[in-house]
Amino acid sequence: MKRVAMISLHTSPLDQPGTGDAGGMNVYVLELARRLGQQGVAVDIFTRATSSQLAPLVEAADGVVVRHIPAGPFEGLTKAELPGQLCVFAREVLRAEAAHPIGYYDVVHSHYWLSGQVGALARDRWGVPLVHSMHTMAKVKNEALAEGDTPEPSARLIGEEQVVEAADLLIANTDLEAKQLINLYDADPGRVEVVHPGVDLDVFQPRDRAAARAALGLPAHATVLLFAGRIQPLKAPDVLLRAVAVLLARDPALRQRLVVPVVGGPSGTGLEHPESLAQLADELGINDVVRFVPPVSQADLARWYAAASLVAVPSYNESFGLVAAEAQACGTPVVAAAVGGLTTAVRDGRSGLLVEGHGAAQWADALGRVATDDSLRARLAAGALVHAQDFSWEATARHTLDVYERARELVRV
Repeated sequence: MKRVAMISLHTSPLDQPGTGDAGGMNVYVLELARRLGQQGVAVDIFTRATSSQLAPLVEAADGVVVRHIPAGPFEGLTKAELPGQLCVFAREVLRAEAAHPIGYYDVVHSHYWLSGQVGALARDRWGVPLVHSMHTMAKVKNEALAEGDTPEPSARLIGEEQVVEAADLLIANTDLEAKQLINLYDADPGRVEVVHPGVDLDVFQPRDRAAARAALGLPAHATVLLFAGRIQPLKAPDVLLRAVAVLLARDPALRQRLVVPVVGGPSGTGLEHPESLAQLADELGINDVVRFVPPVSQADLARWYAAASLVAVPSYNESFGLVAAEAQACGTPVVAAAVGGLTTAVRDGRSGLLVEGHGAAQWADALGRVATDDSLRARLAAGALVHAQDFSWEATARHTLDVYERARELVRV
C-alpha cells in the first residue's frame, strides 16, 4: 500500500471542529491520515475549497496533503446545496489523478455520502477499490429526530443507498452501525468491516484538575457539567440545560457552585437560530451558571475535559461519539444518551452512565448521581481511563490498512 486518495467533500479536515459542518468526522479524517502517513502510506485528501485564499495544496502532516478543489462558489453554499457541485468536484479530482502515472492511487476512501458519490466514479475510472465510511446515516437520524429538527431529505437517502451498493467495502464505527448498514441499507454483511475510531492519547490524557480550572478561570471547588460539540438539535445541548434547571429546582444551594460550560458553535439546523440555546438558558433562569465558549483547539479542549466534573453527551444519535472517548481519556466520567455508538464509547456503570431517553428529570437524576457522589465519580473516572485505552488512532490506522488490503483482494478476484 503506497498511496490513498481520501475524499471529504463537504468539510475540510483542516477546519476547526465544533462549528459549521466540522466535527468528529474532521478529526477522524485528519488523525487517520496522519497515522497512515506515519506508517509510510502517502495520503491525498480531496476537499471542496471554501475560500479563494486557500492554497491548492496544503501539507497537513508528513505524507499527508490536503487538496482544495474549486467547485461552486467559495462561500454561501449549504450542505444541502452541495449535490449540485458533485460533477464539478469529481471532474477536478479525476484531473488531479490524470497528472500522474496510471495506478498512482491504490485505494479510494470516501467519507460521508456526498464523497461516496465521487469516490464511486473515481473507483471506476482508476480501477482501484472504493472503501467508504458513512459517519452518519439519514435513515438512522430520521428515526431519532430531536423535537423541531428537520428530517434528512429523500435525495440523501437515495444517495446513501447508491453508495452502499457501489462500495467494495464499508467501514462501520461500531457493531451497531454495521447492523444498521445491513438492516436499513441492505448492505452485504461480507462487505462490512468494523473499525473503531481512535483518540489522540498524547493530547487527551489526565492532567491536574486544579491547574486546568485555574487556567480556564473556573472556581477550584465548582461542580462543572460540560457540554462540548456543535450546537444543533441532534447534539441536544438543550437536554443538558433543561436537566440543570431541574437540578437547581431540587437543590437551590447547588447554584452557588455550579458551572455549565457549553463549548462549541452553531451547526446544521442550529444555524437557523444561533441564539436559541442562550435564549433557552434565559427562559429557564439558569443563564447565571451557563457559560458559552467558542470552539477551541484540541489541546484546549483537553483542558476543558480535565477541568470538568463530568461531560454530558445527550445526543439523539452518534455514529461513535468522539467527545465521550476523548473526555474519558482525560479521566473524566461521561453521562451519555444510550444511543448509537455511545453504547460502545461509554461502558455503562464503568466509565460513565448511559441514559435511556432525553427527559429532563431522568437526565437530572443521572447528572446528580455523578456530580454529588464523590466515590461513584472517582470509580467512574478510573474506569474511564481504562476504557479509553481501547481506542487509539494507531490501532484504527492498522485495522483500516487491513481493510484496504482486503478491498484490493476483492477487486483482484
